[in-house]
Amino acid sequence: MSDRNAKLVYSTDRDVSGKDKGRINMPQSDIKPEDQKIIVMLERKGRRGKSVTVVQGLLMNQKRKAFFLKELKAKIGTGGTIKKDCFEFQGDHCDRLLAELKKKGFKPRRSGG
Repeated sequence: MSDRNAKLVYSTDRDVSGKDKGRINMPQSDIKPEDQKIIVMLERKGRRGKSVTVVQGLLMNQKRKAFFLKELKAKIGTGGTIKKDCFEFQGDHCDRLLAELKKKGFKPRRSGG
């Protein structure tokens, strides 16, 4: 089958069909760590009883977020992911994350009990 006749069924790439060509992509600038409003909280709701530590408010580009997540996971020794611009870590690691974020120059706050 030639490429001319091939049809794309599904892709995660944003600019495959040309729909985004007219859209202006504004770069997400990094804000100083001390100026960011970062909240660290423990969640159990909707997770079948499992504890997840959530970090909200980190304003940085996606590449830097991925690198920063990898670094934090290695320091804490647990798994985690980025969901909806929040970091989610498996287990209760609020105190350790607060300490690590303070070392990096952020001013995190703890939310919840």
